[in-house]
Amino acid sequence: MIAIEIGGNLDALDAALAQVPNVPAVFLLWPREGEPYLARTALLRRRLRRLLAPRPQPSRLLNLRHAVQRIEYEPAGSAFESTVLLYELARRHFPSRYLERLRLRMPPYVKIILQNPFPRTTVTTHLSRPPALFYGPFRARSTAERFQAQALDLFQVRRCQEDLEPSPSHPGCIYGEMGMCLRPCQQVVGPEEYQGEVARLAEFLSTGGRSLLDAIGRSRDRLSEALEFEEAARQHRRYEKVREVLEWSDELACDIDRLHGVAVTPSLEPSAVELWIVRAGWWLGRRRLGFEMEEGRSVSLDRRLRELLAEAEPPRASLRERQEYLALLARWFYSSWRQGEWIAIREWERIPWRKLVNAISRVAHGTA
Repeated sequence: MIAIEIGGNLDALDAALAQVPNVPAVFLLWPREGEPYLARTALLRRRLRRLLAPRPQPSRLLNLRHAVQRIEYEPAGSAFESTVLLYELARRHFPSRYLERLRLRMPPYVKIILQNPFPRTTVTTHLSRPPALFYGPFRARSTAERFQAQALDLFQVRRCQEDLEPSPSHPGCIYGEMGMCLRPCQQVVGPEEYQGEVARLAEFLSTGGRSLLDAIGRSRDRLSEALEFEEAARQHRRYEKVREVLEWSDELACDIDRLHGVAVTPSLEPSAVELWIVRAGWWLGRRRLGFEMEEGRSVSLDRRLRELLAEAEPPRASLRERQEYLALLARWFYSSWRQGEWIAIREWERIPWRKLVNAISRVAHGTA
């Protein structure tokens, strides 16, 4: 943070305002006593003048000219960078109510509650410790609920919310009557058979649907080779149904333990970009990738990238921090003001280097 001491000297304040750059930034205005004023802006000098320049009295506009003692600011190269800076400063200076100040809402996830003897799914905005599988983050709760309903149509996993006490006299529900549930409530199946169906659902979510698509595709091809065209057509319809279900999923949604990717955003440095790395659903922070010369020679961008990402290890952060940084990522990714690009990485050991290099080039040249 860049700090400017005012100390109640209005002449020093006016001189400082003339020197402040008119760039996107996050800033703090410190009074003599009490909490600071925290905000972000697209034009720092103009915003500070609006808050600190002399005004005729009385005025309905907020004016902190006679209260400010120190100005602190941090320029930002993109809207995403300013969002992260604002979050980190709010968490530091307003630890009890920073989420309320930022209006930061946790994104929804589809959760498989694995600690239940008869696991079920639910839509939640809170991450918890294992055993559980979280699929998301989604754009909105309605989207998550729609995907959950569509995905459950492919499996015979229960949809009821009650804590089951299986009994042959249990009344059951309509999904059991329609053959869309294995009916563990009525002891039609035992815990092991039901857990097997839940495992299939978990694998479907963990692999982004590939486990079911591959199995159906192999069955369809085998039947076609055996000239059983009627059954092969039925399998093909199942294949198309699974693809339709996956289309209900949002672009960022996946098993968060397999959520890998890099957000590439513009940098304040003219010959650099900012890389925001996520690995296994954990925030690894920012890395600046510069294009400067070394000993008068250009250095391979591919080599720099490999060296930089080789150092990216998941930090020892709290579950709360994980949830909040994923909320920041989702807010940026699903926003209308998104700058830069998100490069999803299906497997960390198989990073799409060419795709990442091309995205960096587009962001660096302002064509993203």
